Amino acid sequence: MSDAKNHSGLSRRMFMTGTVSAAAAAPLLAKSTEAAEPSPARSAEPRELSAVSMRINRQAYNLALDNRTSLLDALRDHIGLTGTKKGCDHGQCGACTVLVDGKRVLSCLTFAVMAQGREITTIEGLASKDGGLHPMQQAFIDHDAFQCGYCTPGQIMSAIGCVNEGHAGSQDSIREYMSGNLCRCAAYPNIVDAIVQARDETRKV
Repeated sequence: MSDAKNHSGLSRRMFMTGTVSAAAAAPLLAKSTEAAEPSPARSAEPRELSAVSMRINRQAYNLALDNRTSLLDALRDHIGLTGTKKGCDHGQCGACTVLVDGKRVLSCLTFAVMAQGREITTIEGLASKDGGLHPMQQAFIDHDAFQCGYCTPGQIMSAIGCVNEGHAGSQDSIREYMSGNLCRCAAYPNIVDAIVQARDETRKV
């Protein structure tokens, strides 16, 4: 049976064919239009910096830092004190431990702006002015309390904090309060022995 035609002479088949073809071509036309008119690129706006003043190893520093800068990155990348190690960068290994006003702090989880006006001590600042080692540093040497050495700065800083906080009265207490510092080489028994040796002298420093 032939297709019925309307008064303009357009058959139903011709009408349907034209409609389907137009619908299929519509997305292609839209894509070509989008490609011809790319969206303008967003301009990158500089982030505001904060002025941060702190004392590090008995020396004053004035820095201009992004508010998101961690104390760890400020020490390593902006001041050049690379003794503080970046281990896990998630506050789980203790390699980044420093002392802030005498108390141990995980510098990877601390924003540098939080240290405004504080006294910070890193592993580089433990030696005396004449170059003599801190008692805890000497004890770690005496007891071979390290192997690869990567965790050692954080272990020593945490050990001093442990003593200052009054948690070094027994070996069990030392193990408990040093448990946040991990040593892949498993020098834990020697670390405990080093802390026992140095705890009395550390209290006097």
